[in-house]
Amino acid sequence: MNISILSVFSQLYEPFVKTSLIARAQQDGIITIDVREFRSFVQPKERIDAPTLGHGAGMLIRPEVVEKAIDAVQEQKGKAFKIFFSPHGKKLDQRMLQDLAARISSYDHLMLVASRYEGMDARVEQVYADEILSVGDFVLMGGDIPAMMFLEGFLRLIPGVVGRQESVHADSFSGPFVDYPEYTHPIVWQGKEVPEVIRSGNHAALQTWRQDQAVERSIEGHWQWTRSSVLTDAEKKCIEEKIPAHYVALMHTQVLIGDGDKPGTTSVTSLDIHDIARSCKTYGIERYFIVTPLIDQQKIVRTLLDFWQTGGGHAYNASRYEAVKHVELVSQLDEVIAAIERKEGIKPLVVVTSARTMSHENTISFFDQGKVWKQKRPVLLLFGTGKGLTAECIAKADFVLVPVQGLTSYNHLSVRSAVAIILDRWLGLNLALAK
Repeated sequence: MNISILSVFSQLYEPFVKTSLIARAQQDGIITIDVREFRSFVQPKERIDAPTLGHGAGMLIRPEVVEKAIDAVQEQKGKAFKIFFSPHGKKLDQRMLQDLAARISSYDHLMLVASRYEGMDARVEQVYADEILSVGDFVLMGGDIPAMMFLEGFLRLIPGVVGRQESVHADSFSGPFVDYPEYTHPIVWQGKEVPEVIRSGNHAALQTWRQDQAVERSIEGHWQWTRSSVLTDAEKKCIEEKIPAHYVALMHTQVLIGDGDKPGTTSVTSLDIHDIARSCKTYGIERYFIVTPLIDQQKIVRTLLDFWQTGGGHAYNASRYEAVKHVELVSQLDEVIAAIERKEGIKPLVVVTSARTMSHENTISFFDQGKVWKQKRPVLLLFGTGKGLTAECIAKADFVLVPVQGLTSYNHLSVRSAVAIILDRWLGLNLALAK
């Protein structure tokens, strides 16, 4: 494969293309790399850039300069699959690398176009780009480092570049999990010892340990990647075993009511029981607690639960029974925490939710699962009825989730909707296939 690189600074690539596996791939005739500067396609002292039009600072590479460079190189090496690099491009990940490797395999020529300054005239990308890539949600001084990053990842997928192809298939992000930790000699270094299982010679135990470590690393540090992967039933089971047990409590006490937002109690609705129970079952919640101190409300709830849990509910609707059998009625939040501690052997971390933006030292987003899960404690997600949980209740929580919000200023979801959305954002799968 012929690889052409168009850049403002060709000298940046000199050590890169002469080093390690990339140098060897050229020596073996698997690839050729040709780096050209945009300046070589203009007259001496002619500028390759021009000021951006309209109000704004910065210079752009002139479109006719890029045109000359691309046309000249393609005339020499044939039509190329052309990749541009820009912060507004598709974010590069392993799935995209694999997809691009398949798409580019029908080409003999790959061209990487690296901009500088404020970038390029937008029309150049419209005319020439087969793909526009970003390497992350940040801005660099130019596209050269992204181009090198792309080549490092892309060339690993080209047969013959990496000596042992099985090591490529076992790479982090080649599946739903990152790689497991690896060790070498000495056995003890700075007081830290290589795990015994690695030295045991028990290959079955080692394989299990490695899988456990890979899954744990993935859900604690790369949950967004793992949840977006196509998972087998066995992989889902491994993930379920590693994620701490989760519980839900719906508070009908310690909540705000009335126009004055005063602390009070609310009534239990059968819809809240049924719909939230179904959401909890869907996302693997261990137990769903209804919390109300009101005796008359407890009698109503017990009547409903008795039918579904011990009466004719199973025969009436088996799937509804499977959800409602995990519902438990208690009087106070302390009973919930005590019940979880009895079952798990340790107190849960309490994570509260609110439609209001609250001040709390441990406010977390829906991307912070690892921060919670690393503590190896069960998780209690606390939801309020009425106008939400009281400030005193929220202040006692270990973590506060940011509010669920849309683009509008309206923010009055039913608690049933809020629970479903939050459970999905926190624990749900989010399948993303390479396009």
